[in-house]
Amino acid sequence: MKNRDSAVRPLPDVGIDATAGAAGRLDWVGMEGIALPVCFDAGGGEVQRVAATVDTFVNLIHAQQRGIHMSRLYLLADAHLGGKPVDAASLERLLRAFLHSHEGIADRACIRLRFDMLVRRAALRSDNHGWRAYPVRLEASLSEHGFRFELGTDVVYSSTCPASAALSRQLIQHQFAEAFPPGASLDHAGVMAWLGGERGIVATPHAQRSTARLRVRPAPDASLPLIALLDRVEQALGTAVQTAVKREDEQAFALANGGNLMFCEDAARRIQHALDGDAAIAGFNVRVAHHESLHAHDAVAYVQGGTLEDVMSSPPAAGFPW
Repeated sequence: MKNRDSAVRPLPDVGIDATAGAAGRLDWVGMEGIALPVCFDAGGGEVQRVAATVDTFVNLIHAQQRGIHMSRLYLLADAHLGGKPVDAASLERLLRAFLHSHEGIADRACIRLRFDMLVRRAALRSDNHGWRAYPVRLEASLSEHGFRFELGTDVVYSSTCPASAALSRQLIQHQFAEAFPPGASLDHAGVMAWLGGERGIVATPHAQRSTARLRVRPAPDASLPLIALLDRVEQALGTAVQTAVKREDEQAFALANGGNLMFCEDAARRIQHALDGDAAIAGFNVRVAHHESLHAHDAVAYVQGGTLEDVMSSPPAAGFPW
């Protein structure tokens, strides 16, 4: 039962009082890790309702103002994010609401959202399908530089080392020379049996699960569906991880790995070429990491295109790695 006295007695608000300590402007003030439901359309025509983690910020330009109205940020985020699907336009409206609610004390606002999106993926060769969970990161800011919106996600794929493949081929050649000496007649059935046995394929190249972390800024008024972006990058790499896998799918995946040998530098360039020149993309940043099976450290490459950086456009991304 609500306290009736609270309806007639004004509650104290020390946040609007002059600061008790040293006065000064603050770059960003807000909340991190808010749990909210969000609706999102990845571009496949199906709107999913997902559990998101949200960070909200405004700056504090009034040097004597002790603090911001954090409850206003929370309530506005709750009201704006739970209805229609989240996109650049809806986030811009929310940021303008943030600033309107802090008129006179803030002139910049920022919001970040993190959630997983389920996408239905077909098997490589069989008629099966399965679900892939892709992490989605949305960031929007409104400042003297205007409105900015960025989309981030990860693509997980397999990478087979070209150097290891070459070394393995050399060992197989040596093994073949021992099994079938020069000048000896080659029996087709014998060679086929040798190739199909463990004695023939004496070495295999090392491969590992790898991750491409993407950060993309759409061009103004451009549509950049998440699924279209994922499809383009996965096609460029050729070895995206699978969901439903029967033996024929596993064999097709082995074939794809053999035809897509790549160092991390190769993978980064493939993604760069896939995104470069797209009029719908104003800028991108890609971090490729091959989580090596040969050694305990990762092989990493970075590449970017266009522009992503605006000075002081958003707060440091604590717990929000791009």
